[in-house]
Amino acid sequence: MVTTINVFKQQKLREPVLLVGLPGIGLVGKIAVDYLLSELKPKATKFAQVVSDSFPPAVHTKSSVLELISDNIYLYKGKTRDYLFLAGPVQPNLSNISNSQEHYEFSEKIGWFAKKQGVKEIYTFAGINIGEKRLNQKPRVLAVASDKSTKELLKGKNIGNVVFDDSQGDTLISGVAGLLVGIAYYSYGIPGCCFMGETDQKLIFGDQGSARSILCMMCELFGFKVDMKKIDTQAKKIEESFTQIQDKLKELEKKKEATASYIR
Repeated sequence: MVTTINVFKQQKLREPVLLVGLPGIGLVGKIAVDYLLSELKPKATKFAQVVSDSFPPAVHTKSSVLELISDNIYLYKGKTRDYLFLAGPVQPNLSNISNSQEHYEFSEKIGWFAKKQGVKEIYTFAGINIGEKRLNQKPRVLAVASDKSTKELLKGKNIGNVVFDDSQGDTLISGVAGLLVGIAYYSYGIPGCCFMGETDQKLIFGDQGSARSILCMMCELFGFKVDMKKIDTQAKKIEESFTQIQDKLKELEKKKEATASYIR
């Protein structure tokens, strides 16, 4: 498997941080990073393009012109340090365990790129499925750090709504969100953390409410300033429609139970 990262124009970066938001459960990480990129001022610029043969075997077409399916790395110059954002429509396919080598190769290449650019920390953003409980509580952000020092450092910042849940025991994080943090730390010595917004995997069109929790955390941790009005509106619509769907499903379940009781 081959992943290629094409840098458009090499620049000297100041203590860079890599932030990653690719598609996953509830599209939480993708929505959060995409929204942040759309609202940052000044705008982030394209720094590099990522193409991989682990992506779908297809091409985009527009006005009878094709382009490869790709992710992009954007550069945002902060006041004291620079931020690289890995964002886009794809990551290696999660549905088939037999393609695990694709995830390793992709994450390894991103880790190598980060080391080459002098990245000091890597933070990935994703969703974690908690089922229907998602509707009954404000979505928290669960954090898993690359090492104990990073964990204690982040805990000491007391970031609102971020939880290091030590009661969970042994768990697995699938896909690039977890694997990249692990490979970057163990292979390249770059510390980091995976932040996961609580969601329901049934929200296949995206969980803007959970993404908002991730956004708030990012703004607090990195000092970004963005307008939340648009995502607040989107989150309200999604949660209202999901509540309606859940109510209808419960009504159908009650009807089925009533019919079954009548037949007995």
